Amino acid sequence: MNELAIRVEDLGKQYTIGTSPERYQTFRDSIAGSIAAPFRRIRDLANSYGDGSQKPITGSDHIWALRHVSFDIHKGQVIGVIGRNGAGKSTLLKILSRITEPTEGQAEIHGRVGSLLEVGTGFHPELTGRENIYLNGAILGMKRSEIDQKFDEIVAFSEVEKFIDTPVKRYSSGMYLRLAFAVAAHLEPEILVVDEVLAVGDAEFQRKCLGKMSSVAQEGRTVLFVSHNMSAILRLTHETLVLEKGELIMRSQSPKAVEHYLSSGYAQLGERLWTRDEIPPNAHPFYPQAVRVRDSHGRVVDTLRSTEPITLEIEYRLEAPITGLRVGVYLMTTRGEFVFTSFDTDDQEQYEQHSFRQAGKYISRCHIPSDFLNEGRYILGINASTYKIRRYFQDEQALIFTIDSTGAPGMQWIESRLGPVRPRLDWKIEVNQPITSDMSSSMEN
Repeated sequence: MNELAIRVEDLGKQYTIGTSPERYQTFRDSIAGSIAAPFRRIRDLANSYGDGSQKPITGSDHIWALRHVSFDIHKGQVIGVIGRNGAGKSTLLKILSRITEPTEGQAEIHGRVGSLLEVGTGFHPELTGRENIYLNGAILGMKRSEIDQKFDEIVAFSEVEKFIDTPVKRYSSGMYLRLAFAVAAHLEPEILVVDEVLAVGDAEFQRKCLGKMSSVAQEGRTVLFVSHNMSAILRLTHETLVLEKGELIMRSQSPKAVEHYLSSGYAQLGERLWTRDEIPPNAHPFYPQAVRVRDSHGRVVDTLRSTEPITLEIEYRLEAPITGLRVGVYLMTTRGEFVFTSFDTDDQEQYEQHSFRQAGKYISRCHIPSDFLNEGRYILGINASTYKIRRYFQDEQALIFTIDSTGAPGMQWIESRLGPVRPRLDWKIEVNQPITSDMSSSMEN
Protein backbone atom coordinates (compact mmCIF):
# COMPACT_ATOMS: atom_id res chain seq x y z
CA MET A 1 0.00 0.00 0.00
CA ASN A 2 3.02 2.26 0.55
CA GLU A 3 4.40 1.78 -2.96
CA LEU A 4 4.19 4.92 -5.03
CA ALA A 5 1.90 4.94 -8.08
CA ILE A 6 1.90 8.65 -8.99
CA ARG A 7 4.09 11.53 -7.82
CA VAL A 8 3.37 15.08 -8.96
CA GLU A 9 5.80 17.87 -8.08
CA ASP A 10 5.15 21.57 -8.73
CA LEU A 11 3.22 20.72 -11.91
CA GLY A 12 2.14 23.52 -14.22
CA LYS A 13 0.61 23.77 -17.69
CA GLN A 14 0.31 26.99 -19.68
CA TYR A 15 -1.83 27.49 -22.80
CA THR A 16 -1.95 30.25 -25.38
CA ILE A 17 -5.37 31.90 -25.68
CA GLY A 18 -6.88 32.15 -29.15
CA THR A 19 -4.19 30.26 -31.05
CA SER A 20 -5.25 29.88 -34.69
CA PRO A 21 -5.12 26.39 -36.20
CA GLU A 22 -2.19 25.84 -38.52
CA ARG A 23 -2.98 25.97 -42.22
CA TYR A 24 -1.45 23.70 -44.82
CA GLN A 25 2.00 24.90 -45.88
CA THR A 26 2.80 25.81 -49.46
CA PHE A 27 6.19 25.22 -51.10
CA ARG A 28 6.93 28.91 -50.57
CA ASP A 29 6.14 28.57 -46.83
CA SER A 30 8.53 25.60 -46.56
CA ILE A 31 11.40 27.57 -48.12
CA ALA A 32 10.75 30.56 -45.86
CA GLY A 33 10.57 28.25 -42.85
CA SER A 34 13.90 26.60 -43.60
CA ILE A 35 15.57 30.03 -43.85
CA ALA A 36 14.09 31.13 -40.51
CA ALA A 37 14.88 27.83 -38.70
CA PRO A 38 18.35 28.83 -37.36
CA PHE A 39 16.89 32.02 -35.86
CA ARG A 40 14.06 30.05 -34.21
CA ARG A 41 16.61 27.70 -32.64
CA ILE A 42 18.52 30.65 -31.18
CA ARG A 43 15.25 32.08 -29.79
CA ASP A 44 14.25 28.70 -28.28
CA LEU A 45 17.64 28.35 -26.57
CA ALA A 46 17.23 31.82 -25.08
CA ASN A 47 13.77 30.87 -23.77
CA SER A 48 14.81 27.56 -22.22
CA TYR A 49 16.35 26.53 -18.93
CA GLY A 50 19.65 24.73 -18.66
CA ASP A 51 17.95 21.30 -18.70
CA GLY A 52 16.26 22.08 -22.03
CA SER A 53 12.74 22.64 -20.63
CA GLN A 54 10.88 25.72 -21.86
CA LYS A 55 10.45 28.84 -19.77
CA PRO A 56 6.82 29.85 -19.20
CA ILE A 57 5.61 32.65 -21.47
CA THR A 58 4.25 35.73 -19.75
CA GLY A 59 1.52 37.97 -21.14
CA SER A 60 -2.24 38.44 -21.18
CA ASP A 61 -2.64 36.02 -24.11
CA HIS A 62 -1.49 33.07 -22.00
CA ILE A 63 -3.30 31.25 -19.20
CA TRP A 64 -2.21 28.75 -16.57
CA ALA A 65 -4.51 25.73 -16.65
CA LEU A 66 -2.47 24.23 -13.77
CA ARG A 67 0.05 25.85 -11.44
CA HIS A 68 2.14 24.58 -8.51
CA VAL A 69 0.25 21.29 -8.11
CA SER A 70 1.95 18.63 -5.95
CA PHE A 71 0.69 15.35 -4.48
CA ASP A 72 1.53 11.63 -4.08
CA ILE A 73 -0.78 8.68 -4.73
CA HIS A 74 0.12 5.19 -3.52
CA LYS A 75 -0.77 1.94 -5.21
CA GLY A 76 -4.27 0.75 -4.44
CA GLN A 77 -5.63 4.20 -3.59
CA VAL A 78 -8.86 5.43 -5.17
CA ILE A 79 -8.68 9.21 -5.50
CA GLY A 80 -11.38 11.61 -6.69
CA VAL A 81 -10.69 14.90 -8.46
CA ILE A 82 -13.36 17.61 -8.28
CA GLY A 83 -13.62 21.27 -9.17
CA ARG A 84 -15.66 23.68 -11.26
CA ASN A 85 -15.38 23.79 -15.06
CA GLY A 86 -11.99 25.22 -16.00
CA ALA A 87 -10.38 24.24 -12.69
CA GLY A 88 -7.74 22.12 -14.49
CA LYS A 89 -9.06 18.60 -13.86
CA SER A 90 -8.90 17.34 -17.44
CA THR A 91 -5.52 19.02 -18.00
CA LEU A 92 -4.11 17.15 -15.00
CA LEU A 93 -5.38 13.81 -16.31
CA LYS A 94 -4.01 14.49 -19.81
CA ILE A 95 -0.56 15.12 -18.35
CA LEU A 96 -0.72 11.95 -16.23
CA SER A 97 -1.86 9.99 -19.31
CA ARG A 98 1.08 11.39 -21.32
CA ILE A 99 -1.27 13.04 -23.82
CA THR A 100 0.22 16.49 -23.20
CA GLU A 101 3.47 17.68 -21.63
CA PRO A 102 3.68 20.00 -18.62
CA THR A 103 5.12 23.49 -18.94
CA GLU A 104 6.86 23.15 -15.59
CA GLY A 105 7.31 20.59 -12.85
CA GLN A 106 7.15 16.84 -13.31
CA ALA A 107 4.92 13.81 -12.87
CA GLU A 108 6.17 10.28 -12.18
CA ILE A 109 3.99 7.34 -13.19
CA HIS A 110 4.82 3.88 -11.83
CA GLY A 111 2.82 1.34 -13.83
CA ARG A 112 0.86 1.18 -17.07
CA VAL A 113 -2.00 3.65 -17.37
CA GLY A 114 -5.43 2.97 -18.84
CA SER A 115 -7.15 6.26 -19.71
CA LEU A 116 -10.71 7.15 -20.56
CA LEU A 117 -10.67 10.92 -21.06
CA GLU A 118 -12.85 11.30 -24.15
CA VAL A 119 -15.22 9.02 -26.04
CA GLY A 120 -13.09 6.46 -27.84
CA THR A 121 -9.73 7.73 -26.62
CA GLY A 122 -7.02 5.88 -28.54
CA PHE A 123 -9.42 4.24 -31.01
CA HIS A 124 -8.59 4.23 -34.72
CA PRO A 125 -11.82 4.99 -36.63
CA GLU A 126 -10.93 2.82 -39.63
CA LEU A 127 -10.31 -0.28 -37.50
CA THR A 128 -13.05 -2.60 -36.27
CA GLY A 129 -14.04 -2.92 -32.63
CA ARG A 130 -12.13 -6.21 -32.44
CA GLU A 131 -8.96 -4.67 -33.89
CA ASN A 132 -9.17 -1.67 -31.56
CA ILE A 133 -9.37 -3.95 -28.52
CA TYR A 134 -6.10 -5.60 -29.54
CA LEU A 135 -4.55 -2.24 -30.47
CA ASN A 136 -5.36 -0.74 -27.06
CA GLY A 137 -4.05 -3.84 -25.30
CA ALA A 138 -0.79 -3.60 -27.23
CA ILE A 139 -0.45 0.09 -26.30
CA LEU A 140 -0.83 -0.92 -22.64
CA GLY A 141 2.00 -3.44 -23.12
CA MET A 142 -0.16 -6.56 -22.85
CA LYS A 143 0.58 -9.81 -24.63
CA ARG A 144 -1.90 -11.15 -27.17
CA SER A 145 -2.63 -14.13 -24.91
CA GLU A 146 -3.61 -11.75 -22.07
CA ILE A 147 -5.98 -9.86 -24.37
CA ASP A 148 -7.46 -13.16 -25.62
CA GLN A 149 -8.36 -14.10 -22.04
CA LYS A 150 -10.22 -10.81 -21.52
CA PHE A 151 -11.74 -10.46 -24.99
CA ASP A 152 -15.11 -12.14 -24.40
CA GLU A 153 -15.59 -10.29 -21.11
CA ILE A 154 -14.89 -6.93 -22.81
CA VAL A 155 -17.34 -7.60 -25.63
CA ALA A 156 -20.06 -8.82 -23.26
CA PHE A 157 -19.68 -5.74 -21.04
CA SER A 158 -19.79 -3.34 -24.01
CA GLU A 159 -22.93 -5.00 -25.47
CA VAL A 160 -21.72 -4.45 -29.06
CA GLU A 161 -21.30 -8.11 -30.00
CA LYS A 162 -23.18 -7.73 -33.29
CA PHE A 163 -20.95 -4.87 -34.39
CA ILE A 164 -17.57 -6.03 -33.09
CA ASP A 165 -16.25 -6.53 -36.65
CA THR A 166 -17.61 -3.18 -37.90
CA PRO A 167 -15.26 -0.17 -38.21
CA VAL A 168 -15.79 1.99 -35.13
CA LYS A 169 -16.27 5.10 -37.28
CA ARG A 170 -19.77 3.71 -37.90
CA TYR A 171 -20.54 3.34 -34.18
CA SER A 172 -22.90 5.71 -32.43
CA SER A 173 -21.40 7.77 -29.58
CA GLY A 174 -23.05 5.41 -27.07
CA MET A 175 -21.53 2.29 -28.69
CA TYR A 176 -18.16 4.06 -28.88
CA LEU A 177 -18.35 4.87 -25.18
CA ARG A 178 -19.37 1.37 -24.14
CA LEU A 179 -16.48 -0.25 -25.95
CA ALA A 180 -13.98 2.41 -24.86
CA PHE A 181 -14.84 1.97 -21.18
CA ALA A 182 -14.88 -1.82 -21.45
CA VAL A 183 -11.38 -1.79 -22.94
CA ALA A 184 -10.02 0.72 -20.39
CA ALA A 185 -11.44 -1.15 -17.39
CA HIS A 186 -10.84 -4.78 -18.43
CA LEU A 187 -7.30 -4.73 -19.86
CA GLU A 188 -5.90 -4.53 -16.33
CA PRO A 189 -3.88 -1.31 -16.23
CA GLU A 190 -2.16 -0.72 -12.91
CA ILE A 191 -3.54 2.84 -12.93
CA LEU A 192 -7.02 3.66 -14.27
CA VAL A 193 -7.67 7.31 -15.13
CA VAL A 194 -11.32 8.20 -15.83
CA ASP A 195 -12.72 11.63 -16.73
CA GLU A 196 -16.35 12.83 -16.71
CA VAL A 197 -16.91 10.99 -20.01
CA LEU A 198 -19.31 8.63 -18.20
CA ALA A 199 -21.88 11.44 -18.23
CA VAL A 200 -22.40 10.69 -21.94
CA GLY A 201 -23.92 7.28 -21.29
CA ASP A 202 -27.44 6.43 -20.19
CA ALA A 203 -28.27 5.94 -16.50
CA GLU A 204 -28.07 2.15 -16.58
CA PHE A 205 -24.70 2.17 -18.33
CA GLN A 206 -23.37 4.71 -15.82
CA ARG A 207 -24.39 2.39 -12.95
CA LYS A 208 -22.69 -0.50 -14.74
CA CYS A 209 -19.48 1.50 -15.19
CA LEU A 210 -19.46 2.68 -11.58
CA GLY A 211 -19.92 -0.92 -10.45
CA LYS A 212 -16.96 -2.01 -12.58
CA MET A 213 -14.78 0.79 -11.24
CA SER A 214 -15.71 -0.24 -7.72
CA SER A 215 -14.57 -3.80 -8.41
CA VAL A 216 -11.37 -2.51 -10.06
CA ALA A 217 -10.64 -0.51 -6.91
CA GLN A 218 -11.27 -3.56 -4.69
CA GLU A 219 -8.73 -5.50 -6.74
CA GLY A 220 -6.04 -3.15 -5.43
CA ARG A 221 -5.47 -1.11 -8.58
CA THR A 222 -5.02 2.66 -8.45
CA VAL A 223 -7.94 4.76 -9.70
CA LEU A 224 -8.02 8.50 -10.42
CA PHE A 225 -11.64 9.56 -10.99
CA VAL A 226 -12.88 12.99 -12.16
CA SER A 227 -16.60 13.62 -11.81
CA HIS A 228 -19.24 16.27 -11.10
CA ASN A 229 -21.38 13.49 -9.59
CA MET A 230 -20.69 13.88 -5.88
CA SER A 231 -22.59 10.69 -5.04
CA ALA A 232 -20.22 8.72 -7.28
CA ILE A 233 -17.21 10.46 -5.72
CA LEU A 234 -18.42 9.59 -2.21
CA ARG A 235 -19.24 6.02 -3.16
CA LEU A 236 -16.03 5.18 -5.03
CA THR A 237 -13.21 7.24 -3.55
CA HIS A 238 -11.45 7.38 -0.20
CA GLU A 239 -9.71 10.73 -0.67
CA THR A 240 -10.45 13.62 -3.03
CA LEU A 241 -8.39 16.43 -4.55
CA VAL A 242 -10.16 19.79 -4.92
CA LEU A 243 -8.87 22.01 -7.74
CA GLU A 244 -9.71 25.67 -8.14
CA LYS A 245 -8.41 27.90 -10.95
CA GLY A 246 -5.59 25.48 -11.69
CA GLU A 247 -4.39 25.12 -8.10
CA LEU A 248 -4.78 22.28 -5.61
CA ILE A 249 -6.60 23.91 -2.71
CA MET A 250 -7.48 20.82 -0.69
CA ARG A 251 -6.78 17.13 -0.28
CA SER A 252 -8.91 15.37 2.28
CA GLN A 253 -11.23 12.47 3.03
CA SER A 254 -13.93 12.50 0.35
CA PRO A 255 -16.90 13.55 2.58
CA LYS A 256 -14.95 16.54 3.88
CA ALA A 257 -13.66 17.50 0.42
CA VAL A 258 -17.14 17.27 -1.13
CA GLU A 259 -18.64 19.34 1.68
CA HIS A 260 -15.96 22.02 1.16
CA TYR A 261 -16.43 22.06 -2.63
CA LEU A 262 -20.21 22.27 -2.54
CA SER A 263 -20.28 24.84 0.25
CA SER A 264 -17.67 27.29 -1.05
CA GLY A 265 -18.13 30.11 -3.48
CA TYR A 266 -21.91 30.45 -3.34
CA ALA A 267 -24.06 33.43 -2.52
CA GLN A 268 -24.93 33.37 1.17
CA LEU A 269 -27.93 35.69 1.01
CA GLY A 270 -30.31 33.36 -0.80
CA GLU A 271 -29.65 35.02 -4.17
CA ARG A 272 -27.28 34.50 -7.10
CA LEU A 273 -26.88 37.19 -9.78
CA TRP A 274 -25.17 36.56 -13.12
CA THR A 275 -23.14 39.14 -15.02
CA ARG A 276 -22.94 39.03 -18.80
CA ASP A 277 -19.33 37.77 -18.84
CA GLU A 278 -20.31 34.77 -16.65
CA ILE A 279 -22.72 33.46 -19.29
CA PRO A 280 -21.25 31.34 -22.11
CA PRO A 281 -21.89 32.58 -25.68
CA ASN A 282 -23.72 29.36 -26.62
CA ALA A 283 -26.47 30.21 -24.08
CA HIS A 284 -27.90 32.76 -26.56
CA PRO A 285 -30.74 33.73 -26.67
CA PHE A 286 -31.28 32.61 -23.03
CA TYR A 287 -29.63 34.85 -20.41
CA PRO A 288 -30.12 34.11 -16.68
CA GLN A 289 -30.43 37.18 -14.49
CA ALA A 290 -30.88 35.74 -10.99
CA VAL A 291 -32.00 32.80 -8.91
CA ARG A 292 -33.49 33.39 -5.46
CA VAL A 293 -34.88 31.58 -2.44
CA ARG A 294 -37.81 33.31 -0.74
CA ASP A 295 -39.48 32.51 2.57
CA SER A 296 -43.23 32.47 3.29
CA HIS A 297 -43.18 36.31 3.62
CA GLY A 298 -41.51 36.80 0.23
CA ARG A 299 -38.13 37.79 1.71
CA VAL A 300 -34.88 36.66 0.02
CA VAL A 301 -33.11 34.60 2.71
CA ASP A 302 -30.52 31.85 3.04
CA THR A 303 -32.04 30.13 6.10
CA LEU A 304 -35.63 28.86 6.12
CA ARG A 305 -37.93 26.90 8.44
CA SER A 306 -38.90 23.42 7.30
CA THR A 307 -42.39 24.08 8.66
CA GLU A 308 -42.95 26.95 6.19
CA PRO A 309 -43.40 26.93 2.39
CA ILE A 310 -40.42 27.97 0.21
CA THR A 311 -40.41 29.72 -3.17
CA LEU A 312 -37.64 29.15 -5.72
CA GLU A 313 -37.44 31.93 -8.32
CA ILE A 314 -35.50 32.09 -11.61
CA GLU A 315 -35.35 35.43 -13.43
CA TYR A 316 -34.14 35.39 -17.05
CA ARG A 317 -34.24 37.21 -20.37
CA LEU A 318 -34.85 35.90 -23.89
CA GLU A 319 -33.24 37.95 -26.66
CA ALA A 320 -35.07 35.93 -29.33
CA PRO A 321 -38.14 33.66 -29.34
CA ILE A 322 -37.71 30.01 -28.28
CA THR A 323 -40.02 27.08 -28.94
CA GLY A 324 -40.15 24.24 -26.41
CA LEU A 325 -38.10 25.99 -23.71
CA ARG A 326 -38.24 24.54 -20.22
CA VAL A 327 -36.62 26.20 -17.20
CA GLY A 328 -36.09 24.14 -14.09
CA VAL A 329 -34.22 23.47 -10.87
CA TYR A 330 -32.07 20.76 -9.38
CA LEU A 331 -32.03 20.40 -5.61
CA MET A 332 -29.38 18.33 -3.87
CA THR A 333 -27.75 17.98 -0.49
CA THR A 334 -24.19 19.07 0.22
CA ARG A 335 -23.29 15.38 0.17
CA GLY A 336 -24.22 15.22 -3.48
CA GLU A 337 -27.58 13.42 -3.10
CA PHE A 338 -30.22 14.64 -5.54
CA VAL A 339 -33.53 15.46 -3.83
CA PHE A 340 -35.55 16.31 -6.94
CA THR A 341 -35.54 17.86 -10.42
CA SER A 342 -38.48 19.97 -11.59
CA PHE A 343 -39.27 22.08 -14.69
CA ASP A 344 -41.76 24.88 -15.24
CA THR A 345 -43.54 22.98 -18.05
CA ASP A 346 -43.89 19.59 -16.32
CA ASP A 347 -47.63 20.25 -16.13
CA GLN A 348 -49.25 19.52 -19.52
CA GLU A 349 -51.47 22.64 -19.42
CA GLN A 350 -48.49 24.82 -18.53
CA TYR A 351 -46.49 23.26 -21.37
CA GLU A 352 -49.19 23.99 -23.95
CA GLN A 353 -49.58 27.57 -22.74
CA HIS A 354 -45.84 28.37 -22.76
CA SER A 355 -44.48 26.07 -25.47
CA PHE A 356 -43.57 29.21 -27.47
CA ARG A 357 -41.96 32.12 -25.61
CA GLN A 358 -41.41 35.50 -27.22
CA ALA A 359 -38.31 37.61 -26.58
CA GLY A 360 -38.61 39.44 -23.27
CA LYS A 361 -38.13 39.20 -19.51
CA TYR A 362 -39.51 36.25 -17.52
CA ILE A 363 -39.66 34.85 -13.99
CA SER A 364 -40.32 31.15 -13.39
CA ARG A 365 -41.29 30.26 -9.81
CA CYS A 366 -41.99 27.02 -8.01
CA HIS A 367 -43.20 26.40 -4.47
CA ILE A 368 -41.90 23.75 -2.08
CA PRO A 369 -44.64 22.94 0.44
CA SER A 370 -44.14 23.21 4.17
CA ASP A 371 -42.99 20.13 6.10
CA PHE A 372 -41.08 18.73 3.15
CA LEU A 373 -37.30 19.21 3.55
CA ASN A 374 -35.24 17.84 6.44
CA GLU A 375 -32.77 20.00 8.32
CA GLY A 376 -29.43 20.60 6.61
CA ARG A 377 -27.82 22.53 3.76
CA TYR A 378 -29.02 22.30 0.17
CA ILE A 379 -27.54 23.19 -3.21
CA LEU A 380 -29.84 24.76 -5.82
CA GLY A 381 -28.98 24.49 -9.51
CA ILE A 382 -30.81 25.64 -12.64
CA ASN A 383 -31.26 24.34 -16.17
CA ALA A 384 -32.72 25.91 -19.33
CA SER A 385 -33.13 23.55 -22.27
CA THR A 386 -35.25 22.25 -25.09
CA TYR A 387 -35.85 18.56 -24.41
CA LYS A 388 -33.36 16.34 -26.33
CA ILE A 389 -32.58 19.19 -28.71
CA ARG A 390 -30.47 21.81 -26.97
CA ARG A 391 -29.24 22.89 -23.56
CA TYR A 392 -29.01 26.67 -23.35
CA PHE A 393 -27.67 27.10 -19.83
CA GLN A 394 -26.94 24.99 -16.78
CA ASP A 395 -25.42 25.76 -13.39
CA GLU A 396 -25.74 22.79 -11.04
CA GLN A 397 -24.45 24.75 -8.05
CA ALA A 398 -25.93 28.23 -8.28
CA LEU A 399 -26.42 28.87 -4.55
CA ILE A 400 -26.73 27.22 -1.16
CA PHE A 401 -29.37 27.58 1.57
CA THR A 402 -30.06 26.08 4.99
CA ILE A 403 -33.17 24.43 6.42
CA ASP A 404 -33.91 24.75 10.15
CA SER A 405 -36.11 21.93 11.48
CA THR A 406 -37.49 23.74 14.54
CA GLY A 407 -41.10 22.61 14.99
CA ALA A 408 -40.80 19.84 12.40
CA PRO A 409 -42.64 16.53 12.99
CA GLY A 410 -40.88 14.20 15.43
CA MET A 411 -38.86 16.92 17.18
CA GLN A 412 -39.92 15.47 20.54
CA TRP A 413 -37.47 12.65 19.80
CA ILE A 414 -33.86 13.74 20.27
CA GLU A 415 -32.48 12.06 17.18
CA SER A 416 -31.34 12.87 13.67
CA ARG A 417 -33.78 11.84 10.96
CA LEU A 418 -32.14 10.17 7.97
CA GLY A 419 -32.74 11.39 4.43
CA PRO A 420 -33.19 14.79 2.78
CA VAL A 421 -36.98 14.93 3.25
CA ARG A 422 -38.97 15.12 6.48
CA PRO A 423 -42.65 15.08 5.44
CA ARG A 424 -45.52 15.52 7.82
CA LEU A 425 -47.46 12.39 6.84
CA ASP A 426 -51.06 11.69 7.80
CA TRP A 427 -50.88 8.82 10.29
CA LYS A 428 -53.95 7.14 11.85
CA ILE A 429 -53.84 4.81 14.86
CA GLU A 430 -56.72 2.37 14.92
CA VAL A 431 -57.60 0.27 17.98
CA ASN A 432 -59.59 -2.77 16.84
CA GLN A 433 -60.46 -4.10 20.30
CA PRO A 434 -59.27 -2.39 23.48
CA ILE A 435 -58.34 -4.75 26.30
CA THR A 436 -60.62 -4.21 29.36
CA SER A 437 -59.71 -5.13 32.93
CA ASP A 438 -62.01 -8.21 32.76
CA MET A 439 -60.31 -9.47 29.60
CA SER A 440 -56.89 -8.84 31.13
CA SER A 441 -57.69 -10.99 34.23
CA SER A 442 -59.11 -13.81 32.10
CA MET A 443 -55.96 -13.83 29.98
CA GLU A 444 -53.83 -14.13 33.12
CA ASN A 445 -55.84 -17.17 34.21
